[in-house]
Amino acid sequence: MRWTRQVCVVPFGIDALVVVLAAGYGELFWIFLPLVTAVSVGGAALTYWIGRTAGDAGLPRLVPPHHLERIKARVDKMGTGALAVAAVLPPPFPLTPVLLTCGALNLDRWRLLMVFGTMRLIRFGTVAFLTRHYGNQLVQLIDADILHTAIRSLMLVGLGALSVTAAVVWSRTRPQPV
Repeated sequence: MRWTRQVCVVPFGIDALVVVLAAGYGELFWIFLPLVTAVSVGGAALTYWIGRTAGDAGLPRLVPPHHLERIKARVDKMGTGALAVAAVLPPPFPLTPVLLTCGALNLDRWRLLMVFGTMRLIRFGTVAFLTRHYGNQLVQLIDADILHTAIRSLMLVGLGALSVTAAVVWSRTRPQPV
């Protein structure tokens, strides 16, 4: 069975972690910035490696073809600058396809990871400093009952979509009667 485009990503997941840690630990919030950045760089290195292993020929299986040519042109033109922009912008900017493309095009791994780490540190630092300023309001928003209800609803919709997808994949991979 061939699994393509089966990447699980939680948009704003690490940002939410930075908000919770920065709000909960007061003056020690800066300790978490390098730790969260290191985890993010580790994920980027894995994604880069997957793109490099797939190569230019395997990239269309990982990145939607309608985005691929545009991303390749941007990475060819800007190099690690394209990754720098992608690393600092929030979702829905396509960070994973950019990292996969950088790997497939064999950009310098160490330079790429340094640029990525620097930009992620800037992004998470900005989130942490904003949390220090607006932390109480953010924690109240996170604790709001309406948000918990919305998250539960989205989880139910996601589980339903997962069930439908699993049923479709199962029906397509079963041997057909002759």
